[in-house]
Amino acid sequence: MKAIVTVLILLLVTSTGFAQSEDLKVKESERGVQHMKLKITVGDEIVMATAYDNPTSRDFLSLLPLTLTLKDYESTEKISDLPKKLSTKSAPAGHDPSVGDITYYAPWGNLAIFYKDFGYSSGLIAIAKIDSGMKAFNVSNSMNVKIELVSQN
Repeated sequence: MKAIVTVLILLLVTSTGFAQSEDLKVKESERGVQHMKLKITVGDEIVMATAYDNPTSRDFLSLLPLTLTLKDYESTEKISDLPKKLSTKSAPAGHDPSVGDITYYAPWGNLAIFYKDFGYSSGLIAIAKIDSGMKAFNVSNSMNVKIELVSQN
């Protein structure tokens, strides 16, 4: 009887959409259990972001505080090399970034902050999402930024 109930529950979960694809499971884990808040100082402006709870993000957070020079790349994102390669353990094969995504591009070992939408990229891992102040990145020149961890919920 227990086996029949288990099968029925699995069928119900699958048919109602509660079962998640691997991609959706990744997105769920990216939302994070512990919402780590980041403060990014860009000149006189303060940009706030929420870090995801995944191995790559946690590895990035271990580097903070961090001062970087972000260079414009393809009029879509700001990029900077990091002091070390980050963990890619349990990372998805790639990510489809949107405005405000803070990502790690594993093949190059760099941070990328998207200020314009872009298509799916293999090796791109989402590590945080900008909550406010996105306009600070929508400029064509390079910029110095300081990234700090400000709180943990």
